[in-house]
Amino acid sequence: MRGPAGRMLSQEEAATFANDVRAAGGRVAFTNGVFDVLHPGHVRYLADARALADALIVGLNSDRSVRAIKGPNRPVNGEQARAEALVSLASVDGAVVFDDETPYAVIYRVQPDVLVKGADWAADQIVGRDIVEARGGKVVRIALVEGLSSTELMRRAGAVTSPDVRE
Repeated sequence: MRGPAGRMLSQEEAATFANDVRAAGGRVAFTNGVFDVLHPGHVRYLADARALADALIVGLNSDRSVRAIKGPNRPVNGEQARAEALVSLASVDGAVVFDDETPYAVIYRVQPDVLVKGADWAADQIVGRDIVEARGGKVVRIALVEGLSSTELMRRAGAVTSPDVRE
């Protein structure tokens, strides 16, 4: 099932899309992140996440929330550009921007069947785990590609000088 490719979804549209997928007998996966400089690690991660369900919705940190998390020089690409890049991937059915510190409210609205995060996150630290597991869904941690991160790419290009806690 493909979402409305080429544009961001509102939280309401993402919830409606997820409900439509489930009404058709499908399962919805959800992941989230900054996805500042799209690279093969992101592409592989998102393809692996999509393989776990019939549709994948990606929660995308707003520009404001990225600055709060990663500092004043981030994001390199604005939320509109990041969303456009994400929904152009065959694995991504929709992208929804969230401005909160965490994607909890979006996860609550979407009610995904599968919640996906990188294996760099401790299982007990994954936001929204309670929501998904309460519905009988599952939380999956996916191994990241070693040495591939937006921060590392920018560091190599000389654009980032301070270390980030996580990519």
